[in-house]
Amino acid sequence: MPVDIQRIEKDLLACWRIRHGSAEVIVAEQGAQVLSYRQDDETPVIWLSEQAAFERGQPVRGGVPVCWPWFGDLSRNPQPIQDAYQGNQPAPAHGLVRHIDWRVEDARSDADSATLEFVCNAGDGLPGWPHAVELRLRVRLDQRLHLALTSRNQGTAPVTLSQALHSYFAISDIRQVAVEGLDGLPYIETLEAWQQRRQQGDLSFQGETDRIYLDVPPTLCLRDPGLARRITLETRGSRSAVLWNPWIAKAQRLSQFADDAWQRMLCIETANVLDDRVQLEPGDSHTLSVSIGVEALQP
Repeated sequence: MPVDIQRIEKDLLACWRIRHGSAEVIVAEQGAQVLSYRQDDETPVIWLSEQAAFERGQPVRGGVPVCWPWFGDLSRNPQPIQDAYQGNQPAPAHGLVRHIDWRVEDARSDADSATLEFVCNAGDGLPGWPHAVELRLRVRLDQRLHLALTSRNQGTAPVTLSQALHSYFAISDIRQVAVEGLDGLPYIETLEAWQQRRQQGDLSFQGETDRIYLDVPPTLCLRDPGLARRITLETRGSRSAVLWNPWIAKAQRLSQFADDAWQRMLCIETANVLDDRVQLEPGDSHTLSVSIGVEALQP
């Protein structure tokens, strides 16, 4: 099966393109952000905004941003994660690594797969975060897309962090899809004063959604009758997941986001947040991973 890895440019961003047979992944060096993933000539699996801007120092809307060493608003994170940030500037949402360049340490392929490995030495100058933690993202493409984010504490003191692979998925219509595997799980309803509730049945969507699911099993499925497919997420190193769709009003306030784009995307974020935070003793490492596959939806 033909396998190819090439360095390319998308406007102002240096990127890498992996092709394995008829599948393709594009990853930006900035933030080690997966920008797109598609199989054959089908609708992309990973959603990228039609208004995405490929500019230096600015995260791209869509794809799979890496959120680290905290997720979301720092003030909503456990106290040890808040204390780890010592910056003079307000803490940016979703951490410190989305807008900086990562180094490609390895690019290799064989008959069965192609792999890129990105490295971010977080101890080398993340503003306000003086902790010696090495961060790696391995991107491997075979019949599925595999992402593995590894944090290794190279310092002499414990470090606590939260994180997410903030995956945007392309869908036919948010009002027609459902997420399987959440039935019975506790979740935090962030839009209703962060109340804890419990999921009943599969999750479908009738309005803005921003939920943190807890004690999540290793497999979730996104069922999309409109595209006649099921996207499967298999995870390791994670017990929490964030599901997000801005719906109509919030979509109009988002950057790099068309007013109607809420209909065509859904975020299912593989995460370690709240009590599922990661504590690394000196010398310890932790890997958060997700494998994304697609299958035809049986009638």
